[in-house]
Amino acid sequence: MFSLQELLGQEQGNQAVNQMSQAVGADNSAVNSVIQMALPMILSGMAQKAQQPETAPVITNAIQQEHGGILDNLGGLLGNVNPMMSSGILGTIFGNNQTQVAQQIGQQSGLQTSQVASILMMLAPLVLGYLGRQQTQQGLDAGGIIGMLTGHQQQIQQQQPGLAGMLDSNNNGSSMDELASMAMQYFGRR
Repeated sequence: MFSLQELLGQEQGNQAVNQMSQAVGADNSAVNSVIQMALPMILSGMAQKAQQPETAPVITNAIQQEHGGILDNLGGLLGNVNPMMSSGILGTIFGNNQTQVAQQIGQQSGLQTSQVASILMMLAPLVLGYLGRQQTQQGLDAGGIIGMLTGHQQQIQQQQPGLAGMLDSNNNGSSMDELASMAMQYFGRR
């Protein structure tokens, strides 16, 4: 589940990647590389934060508010992205390290930090939309959402052992060492 095509389906995934590529002025393969690194980081980060009492309500509320509506109008993806919501959810996941995350992914993908940051801002609501749609279809409450995220995290761990749960795994207050390791693992396998 490391591409939008796997997450949203082939047609919607391709449509979203095309729009992101046009928005940031990069080719689809570079944008897909960013997405393949960022998706597991976002999902794992959400799962980790959903299990912490202080951040669980932020994650579950964001998912409950997004019932998949953004997925119904991907043609207007760029106009539908709420920068405050995107930066809020990314801030919850990555803390003060959002810029460093974008820099790290940018170094690995060859895109500029600003391009990666823009992709992350568009990717976050798509992930929330996917999760919100799953929550609505399955009739999940906050506990069910946490369970769903944990399931995604376990799937990520099975597909790429050691990747999920690495956001600040050594409890040093910074996720940067783990993020750098994740990016290196990803590109080491290509």
